[in-house]
Amino acid sequence: MFKNIQFKIILIFFLIGIIIISGLGISFLNSIQLLNLKVENGQVSSVQVEEILNIIQQRTSITLIVAGIIFAIIGIIAAIALSKFVIYPINKLIKSAEKITEEDNTNKKKIRKKRNHDMGDLENIFGVMTTELKDKLSEVSTQKNQIETILLHMTDGIIAFNMKGEIILINPAAKKFLSIRPEDNTFDDIFKKFKLDINMEKIIYLENWTSTEQRIQVEDKFMNVFFAPFKNESDRPDGVIAVIQDITEHVKLDTMQKEFVADVSHELKTPITSIMGYADTLLEGEYDKETQNKFLNVIATEARRMAKLVTDLLTLSRYDNNKSRTQKESFDLGELVKKCQDKLAIEIKKKNHTVNCFVTADVPPVYADKYDIERVVLNILSNSIKYTKEGGEIKIYVGFVYNDAYIKIFDNGIGIPEEDLSRIFERFYRVDKARTREMGGTGLGLSIAKEILDKNGGSIDIKSVVGQGTEVVVRIPTKQ
Repeated sequence: MFKNIQFKIILIFFLIGIIIISGLGISFLNSIQLLNLKVENGQVSSVQVEEILNIIQQRTSITLIVAGIIFAIIGIIAAIALSKFVIYPINKLIKSAEKITEEDNTNKKKIRKKRNHDMGDLENIFGVMTTELKDKLSEVSTQKNQIETILLHMTDGIIAFNMKGEIILINPAAKKFLSIRPEDNTFDDIFKKFKLDINMEKIIYLENWTSTEQRIQVEDKFMNVFFAPFKNESDRPDGVIAVIQDITEHVKLDTMQKEFVADVSHELKTPITSIMGYADTLLEGEYDKETQNKFLNVIATEARRMAKLVTDLLTLSRYDNNKSRTQKESFDLGELVKKCQDKLAIEIKKKNHTVNCFVTADVPPVYADKYDIERVVLNILSNSIKYTKEGGEIKIYVGFVYNDAYIKIFDNGIGIPEEDLSRIFERFYRVDKARTREMGGTGLGLSIAKEILDKNGGSIDIKSVVGQGTEVVVRIPTKQ
């Protein structure tokens, strides 16, 4: 913008000088015209006019030359002064500004480049962070779903409480086991009704001195509850977890085991006492032949009863320990049933029963352990004979349905109460213990029958009405 400004200033001064000189020239011409007018009017002679013109011309030339030189000198001086004191500083300032501008532009470019680079790095960092965050969130979501699925399908109940005793997590099994209502939202709401000698403070702060395992009963079920505190990242207590296990079957098995030991002891003690009593009586004195035979018959009967009990116990033990091997074969079920009827003919005749066996269709051979199935049929048929009054009627049907052959045994005996039907396959369980013992039963026959049929892929079902009779249905597979 300010380049060649010195030349421009000098040019301006020359133009000003030319304008002044032009003005002087115009003034000179006006003087000449005025002089000419005076001559025409006769005021000045021609000689005087010529002299005046020469003088004016000389003075004008000198004035013009001097004026031109003076203006030239003044223009040069002004130009130098302006150049030194105005233009130079301005040019210097302009160059400095341009340099600063260039440096600033360079810096801006560098900054912009660096910023673009940094923005690119930042975008990459954010991209990596976003990807990692998505992966972490996906992993957390997957773990959450896995935990929820595990808790949902766990057979054990899980309840988590915070430090205030409020429920923060519970699964369906826990709600079912403890019969938790919608309004039960705290530790005390759930466990206070069971009157447990435990609370949140004891679990958290007296963990090493307090039993954290409790057994509770909910209606007819037994639960084992294990309490344990959990901690946060700072290793400080953050709440309590309760794990609930349904131990009803364990309690039942434990009770059955105790009853089994008691029953075995009682069953063995009774005949042993009788044997020892009659044996001591015979040893103490001499008795006639009839009395001795009577005592010996009692001893033999009780001994056989003991032997049968021990045999049944050993049979059950073999089945429990999978030591009993089944030797399956194909055989005619109708013939087997008739054979069993023949074996019990004496007992049938003693009680004057009417026993009829019907084979309803062409029954294909069954595939099972023949000896075991014979034992089952003998047990069921002998029970019908025992628990049917004299002159009773027993009907046996052998038939075939789908892939199973079946045996149905009907009697019009004393029947079984409905409340006892669900327990008749338990070991040593007897509806009328006194009568069963009197008739020589051990309470193990139906248990053994069920074990045998389970081993051979069969089943047994019993229906009964007190005073009307009992129906037993046994199914045995006909195919391997």
